[in-house]
Amino acid sequence: MADIRSIDDLDARGKKVLVRVDFNVPTKDGVVTDDTRIQRALPTIQKLIADGGRMILMSHKGRPSGNGFEAEFSNAPAAARLSELLGQEVVLAEDVTGPSAAQVASALGDGQVALLENVRFDGREKKNDPDFARELASLADVYVNDAFGTAHRAHASTKGVADLLPAYAGYLMQKEVGTLTGMLDDPKRPFIAVLGGSKVSDKIKVIDALLDKVDGLIIGGAMCFTFLMAEGKATGASLVEPDWTDRARAMMEKAKANGVKLHLPVDVVAAKAMEEDAEAFFVSVDEIPEDLMGLDIGPETADIYADAIKKAACVFWNGPMGVFEMEPFSHGTRKVAEAIAANAEADTIIGGGDSVAAVNQFGLADEMTFISTGGGASMELVQGEELPGVAALMTDVEGR
Repeated sequence: MADIRSIDDLDARGKKVLVRVDFNVPTKDGVVTDDTRIQRALPTIQKLIADGGRMILMSHKGRPSGNGFEAEFSNAPAAARLSELLGQEVVLAEDVTGPSAAQVASALGDGQVALLENVRFDGREKKNDPDFARELASLADVYVNDAFGTAHRAHASTKGVADLLPAYAGYLMQKEVGTLTGMLDDPKRPFIAVLGGSKVSDKIKVIDALLDKVDGLIIGGAMCFTFLMAEGKATGASLVEPDWTDRARAMMEKAKANGVKLHLPVDVVAAKAMEEDAEAFFVSVDEIPEDLMGLDIGPETADIYADAIKKAACVFWNGPMGVFEMEPFSHGTRKVAEAIAANAEADTIIGGGDSVAAVNQFGLADEMTFISTGGGASMELVQGEELPGVAALMTDVEGR
């Protein structure tokens, strides 16, 4: 972390601090229904309040058109929830860089907090438009990025502004990058990775990178059927990518060459349809009927996977083992989650996305060592990609 400037090095008193946070939170009827991401930003916000900074927070929410205000994507619910958590009013600007934003920013006193409207209401945000970046930068004296979940995006609020103001990493950003890079560079061993999800094509770079790091790799989710097809097995009506069997076979060969134990299912839970009330069957991967699709790992596989996890000293998990949102196909993901949670001696790192939803659904979040807030960002970091939002914090622009 030495290459990233920390907010511990920032004298924020009396300064206007533009802070990129990730308040892309679910809402219903104008109320935040899961404030996890807001909670994770609190240490940075409270530090800057205590230091007398004048904070101008900015965040995206959802996927608006980029043509102006859209009520369903407003940051108003996030501002209300943050006000409750801080015990002080968080003023919401009516715009992103217009007159309201400028007025709200200039009116802030030491230790006060404001939140801009959704930065993606302006179509220039995702284009990293230099004029938009300058408009954002003009609101403040310094910049802090605490939104790891967007660090893989070269947007105006994550990269453009960092090139124009003295830039620092918030505590969440530092924790995310430090934990994930530490896992990859110096993991406890045995180091086991658990990967799920629908498609091999989405995870092939992650698989390739992890095979150079891990002692064992567990494969679940629908992408396991592409591996099984590569072994010459019939996969019935399961989701499969025939064009990716060669790559899957190459990964199996790489695992063998690297001495990595590659775990594939030996049985699956199958049904004729992906439906909550579908009749589920336990079938061997050698005998999947043509009219059935695999929708979860089977009980024998779940036991094998749980045993491998039990013996690990470091576990990285990204992606469910099946369609865990539906009860008949949730047991494999639950078994894996419970095995990870039960391994109290191991470093257990959850790599964002559906895996986070699963551990929350099963009430196991507090049993994990670390839960990443960035699914896409964590995957790109694991596969060795440079994250623009992180790289921008390594540039010293003091005095510009």
